[in-house]
Amino acid sequence: MEEDSYQQKSSIDTELQTELLPHNHQAHKGGMITMPFIIVNEAFERVASYGLMPNMIFYLMDVYHMELATGTSILLIWSALSNGLSIFGAFISDSYFGRFRVIAIGSLSTLLGMTSLWLTAVLPPLTPSSCNEPDTSCNPPTPTQFAFLFSCFILLSIGSGCIRPCSIAFGADQLKHHPTLNNQRLIDSYFNWYYASTATSAIVAFSVMVYIQEQLGWQVEFAVAVLIMLCSTFMFLLGSSLYVKVKASESLFSGLIQVLFVAFKNRRIRLLRDDCYNHSEQADRVELTDNLRFLNKACVVRDLNLDSLEVDPWSVSTVKKVESLKSLILVLPLWSTGILIFTTITQSFPTLQAKTMNRYVTPWFEIPAASFSLFLILTLTLWVTFYDCILVPFLAKYTHQPRGFHPKTRMGIGLAISTVGMIVSAIVETKRRDLAGPNTTVDMSAMWLVPQYALLGLAEAFNSIGQMEFYYSELPKSMSSIAIAMFMVSNAISGLVGSLLINVVDAVTTKRGNTSWLSSDINEGHLDYYYWLLCFLNLLNFFYYLVCCRIYRSSSLSGRHELGQEGFHFGH
Repeated sequence: MEEDSYQQKSSIDTELQTELLPHNHQAHKGGMITMPFIIVNEAFERVASYGLMPNMIFYLMDVYHMELATGTSILLIWSALSNGLSIFGAFISDSYFGRFRVIAIGSLSTLLGMTSLWLTAVLPPLTPSSCNEPDTSCNPPTPTQFAFLFSCFILLSIGSGCIRPCSIAFGADQLKHHPTLNNQRLIDSYFNWYYASTATSAIVAFSVMVYIQEQLGWQVEFAVAVLIMLCSTFMFLLGSSLYVKVKASESLFSGLIQVLFVAFKNRRIRLLRDDCYNHSEQADRVELTDNLRFLNKACVVRDLNLDSLEVDPWSVSTVKKVESLKSLILVLPLWSTGILIFTTITQSFPTLQAKTMNRYVTPWFEIPAASFSLFLILTLTLWVTFYDCILVPFLAKYTHQPRGFHPKTRMGIGLAISTVGMIVSAIVETKRRDLAGPNTTVDMSAMWLVPQYALLGLAEAFNSIGQMEFYYSELPKSMSSIAIAMFMVSNAISGLVGSLLINVVDAVTTKRGNTSWLSSDINEGHLDYYYWLLCFLNLLNFFYYLVCCRIYRSSSLSGRHELGQEGFHFGH
């Protein structure tokens, strides 16, 4: 937190200023006045970023002459990089730079990335020459053109990786550290407005931004995205003098790494019944368990002749950190079941299907192909509202769960619905392909794609929110930030899994000169076969989830013991 400088008159004045002035200065920082700057920054960043995603596959195919499988794979890797860097952004904000600086860096990086992407649409040397004749082979991008395009994606990934994990926490800091606004109701209200702005941003991005591209072209859409991101960055920096800027401290990630390091260093130690364990943190009376018992070596203390109150965390960890890491490891199998559902939801193939179908809802209005993703978002939003307001009070009477269904139940329902969604996708694509002719619009309404979007939106609503509530309920309160981190990591890995799956399917199905299932001409390919493959994988994933639930239940019920029965507390 920044401090104002004051003129010192005497040593007494200096001591008084040291104790009192930070509090007086704090009174002028934070509060509701900062909310517009923070929410506008996040909302505008999402409008600009999300607005690029739906049509980007067409940009790569039409402008950079990429094959469908190649372009989709690149977009999935881009998504994985953006989500993966969110963990890095959260880590450096907690441990080194603080949230304000990281968000500012992210905003500038996103602005630079979007400006560079706009230049690819404006400056001809940055893109391959266009194909004048349909039968003429197109020139592939040069290494320099590829490098510039990928640098745009990297800058955008750095920006989203810095902004998204820090923005919501930075907003909460303004209320939590304000001396007159420290109440939970106001923070809950802020979270509601934050998520409402996020949903609104996605709706605007998938409708207005997509429509701008359809009607006015790439140059105008990218220029609008640059202007929106410029407003986002300007608004955030404009409120700089009003923010509470919490100083960076030790990250929870560092503590977990220390546990692994010390446990490995002490791997040859044999645990005894009369061992002492380090409870050096105040109020650290966490129960030590027998689960993953080898990690207990990280907090065992064999040398009681300690002259200092400080213990090197790289030599001896604490019981609290050890048990936190155990909790994290035990939920990993269930966490892994959520990777495939994100891979399924983030496929861009339905956009290409919609492009070949009849998208007119009236004789004068045609829905842009990329805007069909709105049906997924609307289904998710409507279901969450319906579930919270109507179903939860009703279900709680019968399930005795305050949130209606148990989080694990909702996660399982989401996995089952994703399987059904792939069945519907495969059936619709089979019908569309049967009606398709070469290079013509299929005489089939694109509204047939709405059921699969709705099912996938419902699957995400059940599984994603169920995951978050499960992590918050099972992990210690000190690890609440890890829940968001785990969610981001699963999204990142799902992008890599999706890219790998597409490359494998494309390579296998093109052997012996056969047409790829994922051909750029989807009328020649077999997207329906690919959907059936995803359906099978989702079904396997559902059964894997049931096994993980059984294992997790067995692990959570076994191995607990009071440390007073097998050892001694050790503290300072």
